[in-house]
Amino acid sequence: MPPPPEVPVPLPTNPLRRIGFLTIGLFDGDDPHPGHESLLEVIRLGEDLGYDSAWVRHRHLQFGVSSPVAVLAAASQRTSRIELGTAVIPLGWENPLRLAEDLATVDILSGGRLNPGVSVGPPMRYEEVKDALYPDTGDVEDFTYRRVERLLSHLRGEPATGFSGTEGIEVFSDRVQPHSPGLARRVWYGGGSTRSAQWAGAQGLNFLTSNVVRADGQQTFEEIQLSHVRAFREAHPDGGAARVSQGLVVIPTDSATPAQRAKYEAYVAARTPRVGTPQGPAGLLFAHDLVGTSDRIAEQLYANPAFREVDEVAWALPFSFAHDDYVQLLTDIATKLGPTLGWTPRT
Repeated sequence: MPPPPEVPVPLPTNPLRRIGFLTIGLFDGDDPHPGHESLLEVIRLGEDLGYDSAWVRHRHLQFGVSSPVAVLAAASQRTSRIELGTAVIPLGWENPLRLAEDLATVDILSGGRLNPGVSVGPPMRYEEVKDALYPDTGDVEDFTYRRVERLLSHLRGEPATGFSGTEGIEVFSDRVQPHSPGLARRVWYGGGSTRSAQWAGAQGLNFLTSNVVRADGQQTFEEIQLSHVRAFREAHPDGGAARVSQGLVVIPTDSATPAQRAKYEAYVAARTPRVGTPQGPAGLLFAHDLVGTSDRIAEQLYANPAFREVDEVAWALPFSFAHDDYVQLLTDIATKLGPTLGWTPRT
């Protein structure tokens, strides 16, 4: 039999419209400044290269960004165009009213460029941290979707109190201040299950997918992620126009040095054994990390049915790489992989 025809690159029917990147901002616990400075430099480089968005991961009691809102406030003053996102803020650690104040403040400072991504559920290692986080209410805290609804209410400017007016020389508002119109429409929900996809769609949110989903029978990662994209859009008022951003680990090697290529290939090889088999009590499935030339990665992406249904991505930079590695990866994605997929850098 003749070999199957090659997949055209890029697919003319669905070029990528938006490209972003996601980073964790690792730092040395004994000297945290260089790591935070590197993160801000990477975000500024992303703007210079024409990326549409930069997203910051969130870690508590670890050596990654614990306060992405504060970091993005700093990034907003070093950039002028690139959109700034969180992927994602775990709301189990947050008071929705206070978080709404912080998010609105950064959105104002950035000129309306903030894209808050959130998720729900108990904080990681909750039994060990709850006495420090919620010493009086740890057993009654609500970690359900209701926490997102509270945040959205505050971001929309709905009343947070029954009082507004003047008392003495103090002037009070009955809603969160500052109020940033439109911010609530830029909230994203990070989900990895059919239930979360349907709920996010019904709420009119945007949807962040990642390289992790909950296992569902005998389906592959790609099949499950495709079902989530479709379930989200079926439930969303905007239908097929509802925004979905796909986040996978892509590692182009076009301009990499031999040492970098060896590091990248070893990184992927170490992570590959977890692929295809549900991991942990939650039964999580992980996607393949994609490493190689931009042409090769593009072929692999087009073979992914979920990728073929999105037109924006926020690709994850590996956690443990060095600053120079991130520069090389971001440059290759912006100048090689992105254009191969039909994307045009922003200016």
